[in-house]
Amino acid sequence: MKSLILFCSAVLLVQSVAFGADMPTVGDKAPDFSVAASNGTTVQLKDFVGKGPIVLYFYPKDDTKGCTTEACGIRDTMDEFKGLDATVLGVSFDSVESHKAFIEKYHLPFLLLADTDKKVAKLYGVADDNSKVASRVTFVIDKSGKIAFVEPKVNPATHAAEIRAALANLAPNLNTVIP
Repeated sequence: MKSLILFCSAVLLVQSVAFGADMPTVGDKAPDFSVAASNGTTVQLKDFVGKGPIVLYFYPKDDTKGCTTEACGIRDTMDEFKGLDATVLGVSFDSVESHKAFIEKYHLPFLLLADTDKKVAKLYGVADDNSKVASRVTFVIDKSGKIAFVEPKVNPATHAAEIRAALANLAPNLNTVIP
C-alpha cells in the first residue's frame, strides 16, 4: 500500500511539473482565447481586459464535491468581487449543457467556459492532450491583461478568501471594505 501511495505521488508530481512548465507566471501577459460559454455566447479574454481584474479558475468537473465547494464559495463572495470590479470565469472540459445545469443547480452568478477541446487549459499549462480533467489552478489577471496572481494548489474550501485577498491587493486604493 505504501509503495502504491509513493507511486501515485510520483505520477502526480511528474504531471504537475509537466503542466507547470508552460504555466504563465506573475507578470506574463495572459494568453487570449475564444471558447463557448454557459450563456450560449463565445467568450474571448480580450473582451474583459481593460474593464477590471479577471478571475480565471480551472476546475476538474461540474457538480463534483470539490468543484461544487469551490464554485459555491466563489458564489457566496461574489458581492465582494463585484465591489472590486472583478469578472469571474470558471473553466473545465465539461459541455455548455453541463455548465448550464451546474449553474442552475447551485445558482452560480458567473460564466463557466466549456473548454471541451482543452485549448484554454493547454494555453495556461493546466492540462495536456492526455488529461481527463483540468488541474485545479486559478489565475487573477489584472486590468491590463497581465497575470497578477497564480494559485496552483487550490484548496476548494478556502479558495474564495484567497481570491478575495488577491483582488484586494490589486486595488489597494479602492474604498471597498473587505471582511
